Amino acid sequence: MHHTSLIAILVAGFVLAFIFGALAQRLRLSPLVGYLIAGIIAGPFTPGFVGDQTLAPQLAEIGVILLMFGVGLHFSMRDLLAVKAIALPGAVVQIAAAAAMGWALARFLGWSHGAGIVFGLALSVASTVVLLRALEERRLVETVKGRIAVGWLIVEDLAMVLALVLLPALAGVIKGEAGDPSEVWAALFKTFAKVGAFVAVMLIVGRRVIPWILERVAGTGSRELFTLCVLAIALGVAFGSAELFGVSFALGAFFAGMLLNESEFSHQAANETLPLRDAFAVLFFVSVGMLFNPMILIEKPLPVLATFAIIVVGKSIAAYAIVRAFGKPGPTALMISASLAQIGEFSFILAGLGLQLEILPQEGQDLILAGALLSIVVNPLLFAWLDRKQAREAAALQEAAVDPVVPPVPADIANHVILIGYGRVGSELARLLTERRVPLVVIDGEDSLIDKARAAGLPAILGNAVNDRVLREAVPERATTVMLAIPQALEAGEIIAKLRAINPGLSIVARAHSDNEVRHLIEHGADGAVMAERELAHSLAEMVLAAPIYRGERHLPPSTALV
Repeated sequence: MHHTSLIAILVAGFVLAFIFGALAQRLRLSPLVGYLIAGIIAGPFTPGFVGDQTLAPQLAEIGVILLMFGVGLHFSMRDLLAVKAIALPGAVVQIAAAAAMGWALARFLGWSHGAGIVFGLALSVASTVVLLRALEERRLVETVKGRIAVGWLIVEDLAMVLALVLLPALAGVIKGEAGDPSEVWAALFKTFAKVGAFVAVMLIVGRRVIPWILERVAGTGSRELFTLCVLAIALGVAFGSAELFGVSFALGAFFAGMLLNESEFSHQAANETLPLRDAFAVLFFVSVGMLFNPMILIEKPLPVLATFAIIVVGKSIAAYAIVRAFGKPGPTALMISASLAQIGEFSFILAGLGLQLEILPQEGQDLILAGALLSIVVNPLLFAWLDRKQAREAAALQEAAVDPVVPPVPADIANHVILIGYGRVGSELARLLTERRVPLVVIDGEDSLIDKARAAGLPAILGNAVNDRVLREAVPERATTVMLAIPQALEAGEIIAKLRAINPGLSIVARAHSDNEVRHLIEHGADGAVMAERELAHSLAEMVLAAPIYRGERHLPPSTALV
């Protein structure tokens, strides 16, 4: 038999996700919507192919592990401790608020107190995959807002780990059955001891062992072994943490990545796992769609709507109020609110355990799945609305600006250079251009980088250059040159195509990391693309050729050897 359920679910999952994801993108919807529809089609509640519902969630869990490992690679312990003052109390209060709303709805539907507690907890925790996908698309993971959101998520994950471990021990008490109090206290002590031991082992042993292993493997010069080592660390630590300490796969992978962040090879490790992270993250959304029964939308429309309102409206209001209470600005509060306005993998696990322990009724699991699917569909729309709102506010502030340190784009600006991206490459490029008195307009989607550009006296526009309105603010019809310093080649290609439509005479240069990216950028209208690795090689070669022994072969300007 060559046709196995594993191969079938992989083929069907990827093929259907690609078809419906591309269709959703064509209709200007988030590809996530297409992935979810692909899962519904592959599920048992629609005719035709039915995927294995036990294998799909396990494959999706691999995506969660790799995704959290990648986040850990960009999230140091210092970053986590820096946001603990808001992430810890904020997440606890938000979980309590959402759980209370879920409990109230469950009691209204006639369920027991125990069912209400499980239902409320399931509605309180956000999806790791959805939140991180939204942050990565907007390059927010390494910002202050992104760190708060990720730290908040980690606290939620820890709370759900405790809930999953304690629920079997407390099942009798929750259902109202008499139980031995000593057993309950023993279960509590055991849980806290396991989590404490996990953190201690990761900080004391893992901090030394994990970077040491990766550095030794990198020293062999084998790319295959390096990639295999990264995957072995991510999956091995995640699985070992779950088996030995009872914590979640995602949490174990996050700590592994965070400790590996201290290694000089962390950036390379992140790049090596990126394709697998994207592929298996897609399977997560497909598995969610497979669990969803569309008939509940017809049979229980009002409970579904109430569940959806708790997830999207109730949790958002609670998170916004909490973040504002800690003195954070409105944009930060709105971003975190939008990030948490959905539920996902932990909710499904908790619902399944509640059903298995006969605490939660089947209707409860169906409502949780319906709420998850609807909130995952709506979440990208919330972020899109938030992006437009913040872009409008930034434009309004620029128009009303009177502070010369925050210059708006001059109304009569012409023959200027538009610089898209003000990160490490873009800021250095801006410095070189301004030293030569080249008129410059900066566009970036990160407010801290925009503040940095404005502090340097540059006209700067906050927003994503893919947005037509943001791009128009830079007056490309009167510009001479556009330089794209962002590392995302696909996004840069879309921006270039729009610029060409606005001003065909522009000179456009972009940044690339491979020959394929160079080809993509040129095909979309770029006049040139600079590949960092190739330019570095040329510079090193010129230094060699500048040595006295080779100067007879090639004469270089004296300054070339100093580049």
